[in-house]
Amino acid sequence: MEKRLAGNVQTVLGLISPDELGLTLPHEHLLLDLTVRFQLTEESVTARVMAEKPVSLDMAGWLRFHLFENRDNLMLDDEELAIKEVFRFKLAGGRSVVDVTNWGIGQDPHALVRIAHATGLNIIMGTGYYTMDSGCAEVLKAKSEDEIFDDILRDIMVGTDGIRAGIIGEIGADSWPLHDIEIKSLRAAARAQRATGAALTIHPGRLEESPLQILQILDKAGADLSRVIMGHIDRTAYSFESMVEMAKTGCYLEFDCFSLEGYYPRRYGVFDTPNDAARVNYIIRLIDQGYLNQILISTDTAMKARLMAYGGPGYAHIPENVIPWMRAKGMPEEVINTITVENPKRVLTFAPASA
Repeated sequence: MEKRLAGNVQTVLGLISPDELGLTLPHEHLLLDLTVRFQLTEESVTARVMAEKPVSLDMAGWLRFHLFENRDNLMLDDEELAIKEVFRFKLAGGRSVVDVTNWGIGQDPHALVRIAHATGLNIIMGTGYYTMDSGCAEVLKAKSEDEIFDDILRDIMVGTDGIRAGIIGEIGADSWPLHDIEIKSLRAAARAQRATGAALTIHPGRLEESPLQILQILDKAGADLSRVIMGHIDRTAYSFESMVEMAKTGCYLEFDCFSLEGYYPRRYGVFDTPNDAARVNYIIRLIDQGYLNQILISTDTAMKARLMAYGGPGYAHIPENVIPWMRAKGMPEEVINTITVENPKRVLTFAPASA
């Protein structure tokens, strides 16, 4: 079965040629339950009312700065709306979406199949365990590394009613210090990467030291770092120097928070988060350092407030707004194509299994 995968991309509707991917969003969520991130930061009556209020368009201004303080905002639970929203990405020239909603935040294989049929988009599904605070802790605690490895392997090779995952992740590793449970999950994911040839995408912690520690663990476990995607670079790497240190390992640097600014739950402290202009400037500097082939961009749409229906930029933000900004900054078309088409194609294409 590994030979069948090698050289192909695995979508929820089956295998396709890498050349069919086209413009790709490598880190998104079409449906998910992120209420594990909900927090009530104040005890006031107003805060409690806003926390439980259904999201509406007139809340857009408030939500921009209180993303994690409204429970409903953390649920993408409307399949018909998901179809409508992601179809705009297709109308803007998009061809493929990687949905990295995995175990712990509501992986929904059958819904992804229906969305793929309704939109005509290539949808690649993620697999593996999210962070230990997402409800995965008890499961991960009870399972051995071998059992976690088997779970991931089965989801890629067999799937749910034949609906198979095409990427490992986003694997959660955001505890600090990194918990033994998440280390076990990382090691199992690295083994599954070797066994299948799939790419491996990571949800790191919010401290700048976290990604390099994770990469060291993956390297020691035998992962191919050239097929590892370090996600959320733009909310984790707070200096250009740390981005370069990660790039030196050979991994992909994924700027997947385009359009988000200052979104952190306050429990993690206060961080400076770049705007889209700063993200593009970082990318230009990385290209100047020779790391063009390791850059990915996406929006990580994971909340109602990010959807166009509720005043957000939606899944089409990259082709509608970011790519024109890249052009305005002087980025050549071939460079933009490398970042948005060629790099996703390379990493999403299964490599020959090595173990």
